[in-house]
Amino acid sequence: MIKNILSAIRAYVGSFRLLSQLKLWKYFAIPIIISLITATIIGFTAYGLSDNIGNFLAKVWIWDWGKEAFTTFTSVIGAIFVLVIGLILYKHIVLALSAPFMSAVSEKIEIHINGDLKHQHRKTTFQEQLWRGIRINIRNLGKELLITIPILLLKFIPVVNIFSTILLFLVQAYYAGFGNMDYTLERHFNYKDSLNFVSRNKGTSIGNGIIFMLCLLIPVLGIIIVLPLSVTAASVKTVALLNQENERSVL
Repeated sequence: MIKNILSAIRAYVGSFRLLSQLKLWKYFAIPIIISLITATIIGFTAYGLSDNIGNFLAKVWIWDWGKEAFTTFTSVIGAIFVLVIGLILYKHIVLALSAPFMSAVSEKIEIHINGDLKHQHRKTTFQEQLWRGIRINIRNLGKELLITIPILLLKFIPVVNIFSTILLFLVQAYYAGFGNMDYTLERHFNYKDSLNFVSRNKGTSIGNGIIFMLCLLIPVLGIIIVLPLSVTAASVKTVALLNQENERSVL
């Protein structure tokens, strides 16, 4: 899996060049606007909720001694909780609503790599691509929340919370990469087969998502470049994986 993670990360090399070469930047105008609006709404909401959650958690400390320190601690935990949930919501909203635009990008990249699209590719409309993006990301949102909430609770345990942070980041990365890969997979597989494909290639999904999540750490600029870079890298790598599977099936 480590090899696949590193391979997916390396796929980001040359993304800017490929975007310019194929004149793909225009396809990202609306997704970038969606990304900026979503990030702004979630950011302001998170800022307003963090203190409220911290104060709510502080009520479990019934003693006077250490009350102020515990309140500070719960405020930090509240901020982390809101930030993590906010990132999860941001990620899936943007990935879902951008699906029709990103499918066009991945298609052009696939044609560039393979020379054309094979006749067995699935033909889908704008509405079908949007609905699939929504369906995939609602499914992933539910599963990610079920995994994330227990991990967040581990942050109350000293030492363990260090490892929980790493695990939390990898979970976020996996589902980010999942969404990016599906823009290519929707032309090849139905819903169920796409889930199976990503499950077989978890390392690729995690590797793509790692850079996706790191981009979001860059103020403002990260929100703008995250989709162009991650979708391009995911498309290049996913097409390569599909070609490998097709070659094996022929042998």
